[in-house]
Amino acid sequence: MTAAIPPEPHVAFEDLATTDLVVDAVYAGGSNGNAGDDPIAPLIKGVGNQGGFRYKGSPAKGTVRLAVLYTTGMDVDWPDHLDLETGTFTYYGDNKRPGQDLHGTSRGGNILLRDAFAASHGTDTDRLTRVPPFLLFEKATSTGRAVRFRGLLAPGGPSLAPDDELAAIWRTTSGERFQNYRARFTVLDHHRISRAWIEHLLDGGSSLEGDCPPAWRSWVKGRAYTPLLAPSTTSIRSKADQLPDDREGQAILEAVRRHFQNREHDFEACAVAVWRLIAPRTGACDLTRPSRDGGRDAVGQYILGPAAATITIDFALEAKCYSATNSVGIREVARLISRLRHRDFGVLVTTSYFHKQVQEEVREDGHPIALVCGKDIVDVLRQHGHTTVAAVQRWLQQSFPQLKAS
Repeated sequence: MTAAIPPEPHVAFEDLATTDLVVDAVYAGGSNGNAGDDPIAPLIKGVGNQGGFRYKGSPAKGTVRLAVLYTTGMDVDWPDHLDLETGTFTYYGDNKRPGQDLHGTSRGGNILLRDAFAASHGTDTDRLTRVPPFLLFEKATSTGRAVRFRGLLAPGGPSLAPDDELAAIWRTTSGERFQNYRARFTVLDHHRISRAWIEHLLDGGSSLEGDCPPAWRSWVKGRAYTPLLAPSTTSIRSKADQLPDDREGQAILEAVRRHFQNREHDFEACAVAVWRLIAPRTGACDLTRPSRDGGRDAVGQYILGPAAATITIDFALEAKCYSATNSVGIREVARLISRLRHRDFGVLVTTSYFHKQVQEEVREDGHPIALVCGKDIVDVLRQHGHTTVAAVQRWLQQSFPQLKAS
């Protein structure tokens, strides 16, 4: 008999001012149809009811004692992303249009990011006095104002270099270039943020006093990260889970298919490029000849270890430029499996999706194969700045040009 799944924690609007914050609990919005329905304002009094950056204090004066980051998860040009398995959260700053300085935004969100990340590499006192606890909320439903609490954040991460933690990246809109921040935080391993600690911080108290979470104390005292790790228990993805669910994402994937129409073999180079975006430490990778690939469209090496003493693991890659109605089945995967040598791993990249039976066989039999579906392709392109159909088309034409007939 299957155990019943417990109901999702849900806090009513009228109870927001007195409740604790529980990871993944949903906090209801009001029903008046105006900005007063925002649930974050009564949850964290004094931080406001609008914008992605909300805080108590002043970024310009360096007096922020508690900060809220809010994301809708729907801005494809600035794809905030929470990796539940590693506890890493990627958040984009508030300079999202040309015409102003990186730090000249009205809310001062980028000033807050700049100063908090700089202080995070300072002394214990710097972290205590200049880095506020960050609370992460995301939009919980497609309609209404309900939000989901995602956790307590600390700037940076245990495996990130300083340049990876906070980077000023360039974007182009209507022919104008401008910069914005891409910031990476760690969700700390603490399930419940008490109301007492929230009130203590809002009153100007030290973040190490009161009901301070142990994970926050460890970070402030020695910059020791304790990430909230949540390995996935779902290894079988449905067709819907493997294809983009928004129109722009669907159009991006279709642009990739059209670019390689009637020359699907050329998609193999694109598949390698996509894999490099997913796995940056991919080393040399060679495409095989179409008539002699032996079940492998490319063979390459993945690099592990320190720069002075690396080791490499060989892998084989297969690429399938299929339509959304054509799944990758057992035959294609079996072909790749049969060509893997001892201690090799495989990568299968498709613009479509993997049949359920394929996923079951790969997982149950323990085959070392990474399955990269259409949604994965769109997600990684967006994460690297190719967020529109036009941007993806430019990337495709520059990287994999269509040769004109002579």
